[in-house]
Amino acid sequence: MKKLLTSTAAATALLMGASGAQAEGKLAIYHWFEYIPQELLEKFSAEHDVEVILDTYDSNEAMLATLKAGAIGTYDVAVPTDYMVSILIGEGLADEVASGELKNIGNVKESFTDPAYDPGLKHSIPYQGGTTSFSVDTAEYSGDINSTDIVFNPPEELKGKINILDSQGEVLALAAVHMGIPQCSNDREQLKAMNEMLQAAKPHWASFNSDTAKEVLAAGDVAVGMIFNGFAAKARESRDTLQYAFPKQGWVNWMDSVVLLKDAPNRENALKFMDFLLEPENIAAVTNYARYRDVVKGSEEFHDPALAEEPEGNPPAGIEGVFVQACDAETQAVYDKIWTNLKK
Repeated sequence: MKKLLTSTAAATALLMGASGAQAEGKLAIYHWFEYIPQELLEKFSAEHDVEVILDTYDSNEAMLATLKAGAIGTYDVAVPTDYMVSILIGEGLADEVASGELKNIGNVKESFTDPAYDPGLKHSIPYQGGTTSFSVDTAEYSGDINSTDIVFNPPEELKGKINILDSQGEVLALAAVHMGIPQCSNDREQLKAMNEMLQAAKPHWASFNSDTAKEVLAAGDVAVGMIFNGFAAKARESRDTLQYAFPKQGWVNWMDSVVLLKDAPNRENALKFMDFLLEPENIAAVTNYARYRDVVKGSEEFHDPALAEEPEGNPPAGIEGVFVQACDAETQAVYDKIWTNLKK
C-alpha cells in the first residue's frame, strides 16, 4: 500500500511540491477542514493503491483564490459549495465528466441529478448538504434565539460575545435574509442599507473565525457563533447549553460537491475517488463523521441512528432557508467591496 499523506498546511505548501503530486498513483484533494474521516481516506488509499494528498481551506472564497492563483494543475478535486461550483465552471476551472466515466453516478437520488449549479452533474457529484445559522449558549441568554437579530442586532447581554464565520457568501446571504432583500440586489439603496447594517453590527462581534468556530463555542469563549449545523452538533456534545437557531427570517442552505478540476494531474484517480464516494457505505462514513446529510441511495442503512433526532439537522417545517446565489461580475464587485469594508 502506498503512503497516505494528509496536511492542514497552507495551500502554498502543496504548490511548492506540485511536481510530486503529478506522479502516477497519487490523488491531490483540496477540501474543507475537519470534514472527512482519516479512516475513509486510508480505505480509498488501500483499495486503489493511491497516495492521497489532502490540503484544506476554510472558505469557498479562499479556495477560489488559491485555484486562480495557480493551483489548477496541482489539485485533482475540490469540494466547493453549490454557488461556488457554478463559479468554477464559469471561470473554466472545472473539467467535464463524460457520460459513462462514473459507474456509480446512478446512486445519486433523482432529486439531485440536475442541480441548477451544475445541470446534469457534468462536472461534479453531490457530497454533503447542510445549513448555516448560529448557535447560542442558553446559559448566557435565555430569550428567543430564533431571530437573525441575535447576530445583527444583538441584545445587550450578547454584545461582544459573537463569532462570525469568515465566509463572505454565507455572511452576506444571511444579512440579506435578515433585511428581507434579494441576494445579488443591485439596488443602490438596498446595498447601502446592508453595508450600514453590517457596519453597525460589527462592533458587537468578538471575532471573524471559521477555523475554530466550533472550538470557541464549545469552550465558552463566545456566547453566540455563526456555524455550520454539523459543527454545531459537535460543539453541543461538549457544551450541552448550546442551541442551534433556525431564525424565523430564514437561514442558509447549502450542498457541497466534489468537482473534477481542470488539468487534474491524476484524473483517473480523481474519478475513482468520486465513484468511491458514491458508494452508500463510504458516503455514510462522511455523513456520520461530519453530521451533515448525503444524497446517495441506500446510504441510510449505514447512518448513525442519532442523526434522525439531532436538532441541528432537522429544520422546522414552515420556514425556508436560502441558497447562496452567484452574482454577475458587476454586482459581485459591489458585494466584494462591502465585505472588504467589513473586514477592515
